[in-house]
Amino acid sequence: MGKIAFVFPGQGAQAVGMGLDAWETSPEARKVFEQADEALGFKLTDLVFNGPDDQLKQTYNTQPALLTVSSAYLAALQAKGVRADFVAGHSLGEYSALVAAGVLPFTDAVRTVRRRGELMEAAVPSGQGAMAAVLGAEREALADLCREVTQAGTAVELANVNCPGQIVISGTKEGVQAVQERGKEIGAKRVLPLEVSGPFHSSLMRPAADKLADELAKLNLQAPVVPVIANVTAEPVTDPEKIRSLLVEQVYSPVLWEDSITRLIEAGVDTFVEIGSGSVLTGLIRKIDRNVRVVTVNSMEAVNHYSESN
Repeated sequence: MGKIAFVFPGQGAQAVGMGLDAWETSPEARKVFEQADEALGFKLTDLVFNGPDDQLKQTYNTQPALLTVSSAYLAALQAKGVRADFVAGHSLGEYSALVAAGVLPFTDAVRTVRRRGELMEAAVPSGQGAMAAVLGAEREALADLCREVTQAGTAVELANVNCPGQIVISGTKEGVQAVQERGKEIGAKRVLPLEVSGPFHSSLMRPAADKLADELAKLNLQAPVVPVIANVTAEPVTDPEKIRSLLVEQVYSPVLWEDSITRLIEAGVDTFVEIGSGSVLTGLIRKIDRNVRVVTVNSMEAVNHYSESN
C-alpha cells in the first residue's frame, strides 16, 4: 500500500473568499475560523471572506489567513477520518503541516505566523529587497551565478527550489536585477520578478529570524504524530527542539521543495493531498514526478470527494 502525504501551500495562494464554503458547511472548519478570530483579537474571517484584496496581500495578514484556511479544510477532512503518513508545507505552509502533525495547537500557530509576517515585513525597508522566479536554469549553475553576483557586492541567493526548471531567487533589488540581466548566460529561459513585500528566504531575513526565535522559544512543541519533512533539510524531523531551530533557519534559508517531494516519494508516498487555497503545489509536484497521484483539496466538494473515494 502506498503512503499518503498532506502538503500545505504558502504565500501566493491567497484569494478573497477562500474557505467560505468550509465555514458555511463544516462545524469543524467553522471552529477553526472562530479560534483564529479569537486568538488574533480581530475578525480575520471578515478579511478572508470579503477582502479587500490589497489588505489580504499584506504578509502579516496573508500568513495567518492561509494557515487558517488550510487548517479549516484539514479539520473537515479529519472529521471524516482521513489520515496521512507524512506532512510537509511550502514555507509558511510548514506551520500548517506542524498543526496537522500535532506539534503545536492551531491557536499558537496562528499567533506565531501573524508575528512572523510582521517581522518579515519589517526586516528589510520596502523597495530594497526583491524576488524573482528563474525558469529553465540548472540549480548548480544558478547557485554559482548568485554567488558571483553576491561576491560583487549585491546579495542574491536561491530561495525556493520548487521543481525542475523553476527556482525562486531572493535578495537585494540590485542583486536580483543582476541575475535577471545575466540569466541567459546560464541557460535561463525567463526571469520573472515576483510581487512580494520582501526578500524572503534570504540572509537579509536574519533580523526577522532572530526575533522569531524569541517568539518560538515561548511555545510548547510536542513530538509530531506523523513525520514532518522540513523545508531547510528536506528530511523528516521528529524532535521538537530540532523543529524549533529549523523554523528559525527557515526564514533565511532556501525552501527545498523539490528535494522534499523526492524524499517523500523515496519513503513510499504515492499520493499527495494539497490542502488549502489554490493548487500551486499540485502543479509543482506533477513537474517533479508525473507518476504520483496528486489531489487538490481547496473546497468542501473536494473534501467530500476525497474522503468518499478513500
